[in-house]
Amino acid sequence: MAGDPLFILVAFSILLVLAILVFGLFVFTRGGEFNRKYANKIMQARLAAQAVAIALILIFIYVRSRGGG
Repeated sequence: MAGDPLFILVAFSILLVLAILVFGLFVFTRGGEFNRKYANKIMQARLAAQAVAIALILIFIYVRSRGGG
């Protein structure tokens, strides 16, 4: 399974969501001008990355249930 390109893509997308979340938390806790300017953009990026990750997970489950991969 670890060699499956779709699995690798799913894992990468989940790690990307985690990285954006950690970055957003770091920016939020520091506060300041950067937080005021970019907090909403960071949240939007996280939500978009989560949507892509969920879609990829669902595609992965569908492909696996059909015997593919």
